[in-house]
Amino acid sequence: MKLRMMQTLDICLEQETWVCHRCNHTLGTAHENYKHHCLVAEVPVEEAHPPMIDDKVYSFTPDKDYCRLLEFYCPQCAVVIENEYLPPGHPVSNDIELDIAALKARYAEVSND
Repeated sequence: MKLRMMQTLDICLEQETWVCHRCNHTLGTAHENYKHHCLVAEVPVEEAHPPMIDDKVYSFTPDKDYCRLLEFYCPQCAVVIENEYLPPGHPVSNDIELDIAALKARYAEVSND
């Protein structure tokens, strides 16, 4: 059984794996961070947030010395799975940590009803 966790990310309860919703590519075990199995692109913040005004001090573009933008893609179909803003040098966040045993128990009860 697959459950949707995000728009482009599912969890397969039988295999306990992360799965791309679009192409069903496995993105590693659900006990680890799925981002470690994605293609990663660092997008220049000036490209993602072009200056709104010509003023160099107050352009509304994040300072690249304090902020970086990472995009995570499925390695098979290249759909964007997630993006995150991090300080330079900071490791990627582990934003989803599930109790897989509890999910299995819950959905076993639902399928038996």
